[in-house]
Amino acid sequence: MIRQAMIAAALTLPMIPAAHAAERTPSAEGAEVYFVSPAEGATVSSPVTFHFGLRGKGIAPADVDWPNTGHHHMFINVDPATLDMNDSIPATENILHFGGGQTEVTLDLPAGTHNFWLLLGDHNHVPHDPAVVSAPLTLTIE
Repeated sequence: MIRQAMIAAALTLPMIPAAHAAERTPSAEGAEVYFVSPAEGATVSSPVTFHFGLRGKGIAPADVDWPNTGHHHMFINVDPATLDMNDSIPATENILHFGGGQTEVTLDLPAGTHNFWLLLGDHNHVPHDPAVVSAPLTLTIE
């Protein structure tokens, strides 16, 4: 199901070629992305619905270059610190793109402990400068 959600999110809008990815969009001072739910440290059953929050910026779909906006990317068991923040955010089975401006997703996840992060990307799927990244969310899936 993670793969299906990733494919659906990635197909919402096409990825921008890396040639456009070198220029980072400035971030608003104090911008913050976070998980509204589920709560940090929760034990939940699959499927899990995640709700995303954002302060200090607005949401816009990928390819829409509106001032002070971006769209969500969700990392599953991947630390965003391992990314090149000067390049477009890759779409993988564990890095989901919400280029349509989505602010929630329901995922079927395997049992175990998993870590999640949100990273806001600009209209080209490039992290803002400075990057707007959530605190990690750790969940136990039953």
